[in-house]
Amino acid sequence: MTVHRVAVLALDGVTPLDLAIPAQIFTTRPETAYVMDLCALEAKVVTSAGFALVADGGLEQVRAADTVIVPGFDPVLPLPDAVLDALSGARERGKRVVSICTGAFALAAAGVLDGLHATTHWKHIDEFEQSFPAVTVDRDVLYVDEGDVLTSAGVCCGIDLCLHIVRRDLGAEVANQIARGLVAAPHRDGGQAQYVPAPVAVAGEASLSGTRGWALQRLGEPLTLRVLARHAGLSQRTFMRRFTDETGTTPLQWMLNARLGRARELLETTDRSVEQVARDCGLGTAANLRLHFRRTLDTTPTAYRRTFAHSTSRSPACSPAVPNSD
Repeated sequence: MTVHRVAVLALDGVTPLDLAIPAQIFTTRPETAYVMDLCALEAKVVTSAGFALVADGGLEQVRAADTVIVPGFDPVLPLPDAVLDALSGARERGKRVVSICTGAFALAAAGVLDGLHATTHWKHIDEFEQSFPAVTVDRDVLYVDEGDVLTSAGVCCGIDLCLHIVRRDLGAEVANQIARGLVAAPHRDGGQAQYVPAPVAVAGEASLSGTRGWALQRLGEPLTLRVLARHAGLSQRTFMRRFTDETGTTPLQWMLNARLGRARELLETTDRSVEQVARDCGLGTAANLRLHFRRTLDTTPTAYRRTFAHSTSRSPACSPAVPNSD
């Protein structure tokens, strides 16, 4: 496989968890071609938690990278011209530029986000919007994919964004393998709300994670709202409210995303017909599967299979985001 170099650029005041996410996801594995470099302007970087870390790489590695990722940092701190030049240069050379959380402030200051949609941590979003009027801010999403420029909302949304990048590069099977290793959800759609009102169960209430896990094992079955609510032992109204509070999306949209994810994995890893894949993932017919692939991925199941079948032999450097069909 052709090597795909990922530079994670740690700025002063970097958030440790934001930094750890891409370092973990883009570490070298047999099934990927990623080589990750931790980079900084100076070798020693002080984190937002007060401890220091040492970066092996500098801006030279940033300039040589295929993907540059800027984790969250303290946006009050000034950004050196050399850092801004490195980020704008990566964009000008057509490299992929990514931010996690408040890393979007660095991308915006470098002009990378001008004319694009972007997001950042909800606590900083008003400040971001006021500081960078040339950027269209998407307030209520987990991440924004603008092709070669991607931004995520706060902290753990960086997991969703990085797995989304792997899915774009190498397909759902590899992304799901990495997610399972992280014990992370295999896919959360970028359009979900970043601020979930009740992220943990209220005292005396049980999480609906059991019902979601049960549903994932039965995607080929007709899982209506009534069926899901019955499994959870709740009325449909209460189930809908609780589910949306926990996940930031509706049960039916969650089911559609899960079924599309399963369809992608089946197309990558099996020789089943498109009609059979549609039945096995619960979307019914090949026509329905094609409709949702076109709406969600702007491609067809057959074109997707051509691109990502045997995806472990592909390099992210040469993989298109998602193929457009003729």
